[in-house]
Amino acid sequence: MSVVEFERVISAGGLVLFPSDTVYGLACDPGNLAVIERLYALKGRPPEKSAAVMFFDLEPALRAVGPLGARTERALRALLPGGVTLLLRNPDRRFALACRADPATLGVRVVDVAALRGARVAVLQSSANLSGERDAQTIEAVAPAVRAGVDLEIDGGELPGRSSTVIDLRAYEDDGTWSIVREGAVPRARVTDALRIA
Repeated sequence: MSVVEFERVISAGGLVLFPSDTVYGLACDPGNLAVIERLYALKGRPPEKSAAVMFFDLEPALRAVGPLGARTERALRALLPGGVTLLLRNPDRRFALACRADPATLGVRVVDVAALRGARVAVLQSSANLSGERDAQTIEAVAPAVRAGVDLEIDGGELPGRSSTVIDLRAYEDDGTWSIVREGAVPRARVTDALRIA
């Protein structure tokens, strides 16, 4: 598997099973409604639930989700790449198909994964488990029905197995406040330290 093949499948409207820095995930073009609906159906994910947009390099992510205020940009630079999903204000309604019922909020991830380093596409991503079931730490742990429903599999070996920490930064630009919606791969203390420096 090459990064070129990954980008080709995503750009062609395909669905990819891939290793992130936390758990196995499903990835597709965030602007293609048909493949997004296919991903949701494959997982059994409720249609109103938002999904994060993932990037494989920080600078393209900053350009794609901007413009950002100076304080928020410092926070992103302090936290990314890493095992976090950041909830940002989305006044321009970017990546609306990923935001679903809450277009004013955008979830963003930036990962550093050896197998996909250098990938230039943004992807809508969701964990590769059936809805409500455990996250997959190995590709063998992904449900057979999910594996059968993708166009490309990338085996990254055994992953840490804990989903990303979700951090709400929507008010951060205004007053520096933030909250953890879900603690996961990155503990609260590390988030606190990173944002104190930012």
